[in-house]
Amino acid sequence: MNTDPAYKKLIECGIRPSIQRIEILRYLLTHHTHPTVDEIFVDLKKRVPTVSRTTIYNTLRMFSEKGAAFMITIDEHRVCYDGTTEPHAHFYCKHCGKVYDFHEMQPPRNVTSDMEGFHIEDAQLYYKGICPACQHTEEKKIS
Repeated sequence: MNTDPAYKKLIECGIRPSIQRIEILRYLLTHHTHPTVDEIFVDLKKRVPTVSRTTIYNTLRMFSEKGAAFMITIDEHRVCYDGTTEPHAHFYCKHCGKVYDFHEMQPPRNVTSDMEGFHIEDAQLYYKGICPACQHTEEKKIS
């Protein structure tokens, strides 16, 4: 029996494991940096020379649809991915571009009267601002 966490998660999500799919998910599960398609491509190309940007893009989209990964839309130019699929919030720093996890904060799950009749498939809690490290850097520049 295969005990690789990436392999197991693919099976749990109803995704047929392939070498490329396992490597892409393994990357997400071990790199908690919320990488983009290009970042994953650059790193994986070293280990899996046959992987293409298109394969990574299509695979990540499928992972998102099947619940194996979260797709986080930062803006119209940047989409990143998260292998942690338990409900949690994200924070995007507008200065350094890093995306942080807030595991203690979860998107609302209660359906209000305004939402009755809607079938909710995904809920995300997402903040934008300036992280403590960038705030500290700005304070040093000012003083």
